Amino acid sequence: MLYLCAIDVIKHRGCCGYLFSHLMILYSQANAASGMAVHDDCKLKFLELKAKRTHRFIVFKIEEKQKQVIVEKLGEPTESYEDFTKCLPADECRYAVYDFDFLTAENVPKSRIFFIAWSPDTSRIRSKMIYASSKDRFKRELDGIQVELQATDPTEMGLDVFKSRAN
Repeated sequence: MLYLCAIDVIKHRGCCGYLFSHLMILYSQANAASGMAVHDDCKLKFLELKAKRTHRFIVFKIEEKQKQVIVEKLGEPTESYEDFTKCLPADECRYAVYDFDFLTAENVPKSRIFFIAWSPDTSRIRSKMIYASSKDRFKRELDGIQVELQATDPTEMGLDVFKSRAN
């Protein structure tokens, strides 16, 4: 897909061969990264969140040198949505899972497990490509995700967005 976009850019905007080769190198590196391993701790902590509710949220990070997704931060059950958002860096990509509690229109307490692909505009292009190409494989490892959000700035994953997507 990125390959086709790069070709389209070159055809219509007359980009030089250097830009094209640079894009292709980034694409091939990101594509190779889509084979990112998932550390067993990621699956274990997600199962704890889902079944035992021992965590409010989990923030995951891709360790490029180790070529795997790891757990970066665990949120205690008492931590708030604000605590969660403070754990997401302003200029680096992350994956996160958040256990969102809410009341239905009938006043019944419910919960939804959100998967958030955090990719801020200020993060490096290489990082965005690696996270984007690894997302689907990583999500498959976390059985029980109910809602997915893609966010590039905090307004795209505000509490109001969670509330509207939970119902």
